[in-house]
Amino acid sequence: MQVWNRAIASLLNLFLQSDCPLCQRSAPEEFCQNCTQKLQKFRLPINSSLRQDCVPIFVWGAYGGMLKRAITIMKYENQPQIARPLGKWLGEAWLLQHGCDRKLTVVPIPLHPHKLKQRGYNQATLIAQSFCQITGLKLKQNGLERVKATDAQFGLSASERERNLVAAFELGQGFYHRPDAQVLLVDDIYTTGATARAAVQTLRQKGIAVSSLVAVAAAVKDC
Repeated sequence: MQVWNRAIASLLNLFLQSDCPLCQRSAPEEFCQNCTQKLQKFRLPINSSLRQDCVPIFVWGAYGGMLKRAITIMKYENQPQIARPLGKWLGEAWLLQHGCDRKLTVVPIPLHPHKLKQRGYNQATLIAQSFCQITGLKLKQNGLERVKATDAQFGLSASERERNLVAAFELGQGFYHRPDAQVLLVDDIYTTGATARAAVQTLRQKGIAVSSLVAVAAAVKDC
């Protein structure tokens, strides 16, 4: 009987496994063990910090190699499940350095509705959901709305990125925020900081304090 149960369990595990989106090998979770190990090599030291004039920035890893590929596949090849382990690792790293401040409300950087419809999901929201499952922080999924259909930031200069994001965000409808609470912004990638500054400015104009921004990855030169 035990042999039969083990055989059934093995068969079920075989069917439950899916292919790793990075190498197409069979994997019991989102990534196979080999790709997980490669991704972990891009993790930054826990005390790494970014220079930003509006808020502190906390990132999990260096944007390059396998981690860059994973984020690209997540966003552009319809692989939303990749957000779950990325958000989990980000949440674990955040807890190690900051602990859990229950006064924080997590708000993901939003996509414009047209882009959201085209992609089918907002990767920042999915990362934030996984992040909150680990940290226990409250998620306000629609705390911000993207009301301006901006051009893609990739390939733009720093000044062009700033102009591109003028009046891009508005406070989400029904976002009632406690005066003693602060927002923790979540995004997938941190580059020049233009998106973070635009989001922070929108929230502060409404009297909402922003604690920091957390992102899965950032360019190493910024750390």
